[in-house]
Parts: sequence; structure tokens; C-alpha cells
Amino acid sequence: MKTYTDLSRIKSPLPKPYVTIGNFDGVHMGHQILFSEVVNRAHKNNGTSVAITFDPHPLKVVRPEIGIKLISTCEQKQELIGLADIDVLICLPFTRELATTSAQDFVDEVLLKTIGVKELVVGYDYAFGKGRQGNIDFLKEQGRLHGFPVTVVEAYYVDGVLASSTEVRKLVSEGRMRDVKKLLGRYYQIRGEVRMGKQRGGAELGFPTANLQISEEDLCPRHGVYVTQVIYDCKCYGGVLNIGYNPTFGEESLSAETHIFDFNEDIYGKPIKVNLLQFLRDEKKFSGPEELVAQINKDIEQAKGVLNKAKQEVKLSCEEKFNQ
Repeated sequence: MKTYTDLSRIKSPLPKPYVTIGNFDGVHMGHQILFSEVVNRAHKNNGTSVAITFDPHPLKVVRPEIGIKLISTCEQKQELIGLADIDVLICLPFTRELATTSAQDFVDEVLLKTIGVKELVVGYDYAFGKGRQGNIDFLKEQGRLHGFPVTVVEAYYVDGVLASSTEVRKLVSEGRMRDVKKLLGRYYQIRGEVRMGKQRGGAELGFPTANLQISEEDLCPRHGVYVTQVIYDCKCYGGVLNIGYNPTFGEESLSAETHIFDFNEDIYGKPIKVNLLQFLRDEKKFSGPEELVAQINKDIEQAKGVLNKAKQEVKLSCEEKFNQ
């Protein structure tokens, strides 16, 4: 996949571009259907499939007071769009200047002049441009005037639930990871470099952990303990994860600490990916280390039972390209 982050680097219109545009936070099942539609249309007509997105999310610029929590990092989003077989990704820096661009100017300067859109595919509720003037009716009229068809992909539901970024954020915050997986088509994942923690897990409790920093600005799952699948160096391991403040020890900073099963490597400063499979229990304050250790043993036993029961599903998820 060819990626552009600056329109000035596109020196001439792309060859027969079939284009979709959106924020695509999380790249959920609804987004994946959009990409599939664009890829199929481009393939049938010997064209180029193109996705246009933005970084940061526009709401972080135009409505920072909302404090929107993102499902995926820009890096994750680009990886997942690439896995949808999109030929060209245009990731535009979203600035206040871009926010004031009218829908008409965006169509004229970006879609027509720079990209040379052949056909446009958008979601049922998409709108863009200053004041969200670029709605579906506007796009269809522009298509009629300039000779590019506009295809609208209808809403996609899974078990009666709308596949949307808003719904995914809600489910993640509630710890409903099985329902999240249905909407994403994959496990919800956190990732980062392993940082030095208090080193209490191994020394005091006998359960060494890989610690990831979680910002208060990030989308944080419900605090508590989860069954996990940890991906490190293209290998997968089972584990249990605690997200929270470690109330037993009176911690004040939010952290995600994963005990990885059958693993004994020094991975400080190394990147890992952690898939959250199932919520086990809320975080709680224990009377001391002994009671906490007893509960961790129970958590591990329960987690291994979950992993064993879902062995084939977990194995397949580890083999899929987005975990590598």
C-alpha cells in the first residue's frame, strides 16, 4: 500500500481512483465493508483503490473539549487499512486550516484536481467540510455535475447492534470484549513498549509482569482483570492482564500489567501487543500480598480454562497478519 501524508507529493491524478473517505477509527466491520466495496470496484475496472483519512481525529481539533477516546492509534489504523488491500492511503494532517475548508473546495481541490476521483464510496452517515456541509445529498449532486458516481454503503449490524466507532468505544469501556470482537472482527488490542514498573510482581508476588503505560487520554477498558493473548516477536502467549491502579499497594498512576504464561525473557523497552479476550473480574483491594497471590492463582487458572476452551479461535487470531 502506497501512503501519502502530504497532498503536494501527489504530482498527478491517480490512475482511475475509486475512493472512500472517513475517520475509520478502529477499522470496524462497517469500515471493512466500505474498503471491500472500493477494492472490488477498482479491481473490476482496472482502477486504483484509495482511502482518505485524517490524523489526528478531526474532533480532537474542532471539539477538543469532548476528549474523544480513540480505538486505534494512527499506526494501527494504517496497518488495518493496508490489510484490507487498499492500494493507496492518503492520511491528511487535520489542522484548523483544513477544518475551515468548505466541502466544495475539498471536492474541487482534493477529490477532483489532486486525486482525479473516478467513483466515490461513502458510509450512510458520512459528512465532511466546514459545518459538515459535505453530506450525502451534496456529494451525489457533485457526482452528477462532475461525472463521478457516488455509492452509499448502508449501516452494518451485528446481532442487531450497529457497527460504529461510538458503539465500540462504549463496549470497550464496559469490558464487553466478546461483543467488541464481533464489531471489530478481531480482538481489541493495546500495544506499546514494555516499561520498568515497581518490579513488585516478580519479586514480591512471584508473577512477573510486562507493564504498558496507559494515558488518561486513551480509550481505557473497564478496570479489572482480563484473559489475554500477548504477541511478542511474532509469537503468541496466553496471559492475564490487570488494568487499574493496584489499590492493594496504593498506586496512583494508571497501568496495564500483563503476566505472560510460560515466558521468561527480558523485554524491557521492547514492543508487545496485547489482545483482550475476556473480562474476568473488577479490580479490588486485598488485605495484603498473600490474599492477592491467592486471587492471582485463581485468575490464572480461570484464564487458562478460557484459553483452552477457545484454543482454535485463539490460534487462528495469532496466525492472522494483523498480529504480526
